[in-house]
Amino acid sequence: MKKDIHPNYREVVFLDTSSNFSFITRSTVETKDTITLEDGKTYPLVKVEVSSASHPFYTGSKANYVAAAGRVEKFNKKYKK
Repeated sequence: MKKDIHPNYREVVFLDTSSNFSFITRSTVETKDTITLEDGKTYPLVKVEVSSASHPFYTGSKANYVAAAGRVEKFNKKYKK
């Protein structure tokens, strides 16, 4: 394998800003932010807006489905032939 052409593959913490849920995984994403966890290690930090802890599909939230149903009815009423 050629040297110096591969990205830095390391452990990274992804933090869901809407639910304050974090998880560690390995990634090549570049970031300037860092976080120190309970284990005393410092990890690169990537902030995300949606994860499995806050996405309606995984949390079972029905609010978006009700709103979508209203939009479909409104569309059908407006453009019904």
